[in-house]
Amino acid sequence: MLLGIWPLRALRIRSPRLELRLPSEEELAAVADVAARGVHAPNARPFLTPWTDLPPAERARHVVQQHWNRLGTWTPDDWALELVVFFEGRPVGIQEMRATDFGIRREITSGSWIGIDHQGKGIGTEMRVAVLHLAFAQLGAVTARSVSFIDNHASMAVSRKLGYQPDGVKRDVLHGQVVESQWFRLSRQGWSRQEQVPVTVSGLTACTDFFRVATEPAQVH
Repeated sequence: MLLGIWPLRALRIRSPRLELRLPSEEELAAVADVAARGVHAPNARPFLTPWTDLPPAERARHVVQQHWNRLGTWTPDDWALELVVFFEGRPVGIQEMRATDFGIRREITSGSWIGIDHQGKGIGTEMRVAVLHLAFAQLGAVTARSVSFIDNHASMAVSRKLGYQPDGVKRDVLHGQVVESQWFRLSRQGWSRQEQVPVTVSGLTACTDFFRVATEPAQVH
């Protein structure tokens, strides 16, 4: 019954080692517990919204509330898809893809986090590849963007490895201090030139209206 109302629950993205999908309530609690155990070193601050500064229980609650909020405020013209990343059958983090006016702009922005116990295994790169396949090969995106603090070398290394190009710097305020972030942009042509990891997508047909998938080629000026 729920799949008929909310077919996004059937969406699956699979790569050689990973599966990305919406979680059950029990799996959501499990990935929240991953966040509670830590996402980065204590002295690091990789997110403009400093949710990882919260105590462990509040950090877990933030993950759950944000997941519910993304689903509850979804519209075809303004959406954010938060997929739990499963590695060896266990949740290890979240890969997000969001867009505004996707049917017109055909542009997505991605973001992600991985539990500290699962870092250093190439999972971050593989999960980004998986969601880029969904965006470019399945939804017809023409560009993908990502943003990282200039001292977040791991995140920027993933973007560069996948062919993203620098796309400007922005300045924000975090904890009363100016922080600089580097924007990156990947074109459809740049993505198609990369050596692709095998990725399969299932369950998308029933939910294309959720993404306002365009039927005409995007006009880029």
